[in-house]
Amino acid sequence: MEALRKALIVGALLGAGAGVGSALFVLVTPGEEQKQAMLKEIPEQDPRRRDEATRTKELVLATLQEAATTQENVAWRKNWMVGGDGRSA
Repeated sequence: MEALRKALIVGALLGAGAGVGSALFVLVTPGEEQKQAMLKEIPEQDPRRRDEATRTKELVLATLQEAATTQENVAWRKNWMVGGDGRSA
């Protein structure tokens, strides 16, 4: 009988803990309007930031393509903007 009582108490405490956790989760989770506002504020939504990221990716890709076609170790260059043949990237 004591084991059954202890099991019921443990079950009740676990249930209460789950209930409190669920209630806190519901209170803390942002609403749909707040989610939309947060999405508008992220840096990737800024057109200038997107253009900068695109340009950076283009430079990295150009460097990798050049490194694949040459025997020079492009990682040791002092000026990354200038190719091995003197041209600007």
